[in-house]
Amino acid sequence: MFYGAVVWDPWLIVAQIVCIQCLYYLTLGVFLTILVGTRVSRLSLVYFFDFATITASTVTGWCVIASMLLTSVAGAGYMVYIIERAKKCLDFSATLYIINLFICIIYGGWPSSITWWVVNGTGLAVMALLGEYLCIRRELQEIPISRYRADV
Repeated sequence: MFYGAVVWDPWLIVAQIVCIQCLYYLTLGVFLTILVGTRVSRLSLVYFFDFATITASTVTGWCVIASMLLTSVAGAGYMVYIIERAKKCLDFSATLYIINLFICIIYGGWPSSITWWVVNGTGLAVMALLGEYLCIRRELQEIPISRYRADV
């Protein structure tokens, strides 16, 4: 893809949002299974979307917090391959967390826990900043040239 001639493609943007959102929840599920699933008798959607499970007062709550922050780090890695542009990382990160906020509101009501807001704000910052850093590093790589001209 040539970045100079950018064409606005809403279907591509929607597809990227859906891919990032699906990978986010898939990765969150893996981390929750590893960290929280061993501590509780039954893992459910409560740990994904209920703000009450994100608490610093229990070990399980810390495991949920760690799962969410590790997922934001993985999300930054996903952005390198799906979004590919450093200047779009903040937009896609914010979109992901806004959609997550709406799902959490539908599932368990308005998040009234300050811990929920701190964890999600930190996750947004980590995903956006690390995603930008990784995308910039990828954009600045040299373009490999497989063949050299023999007659110079």
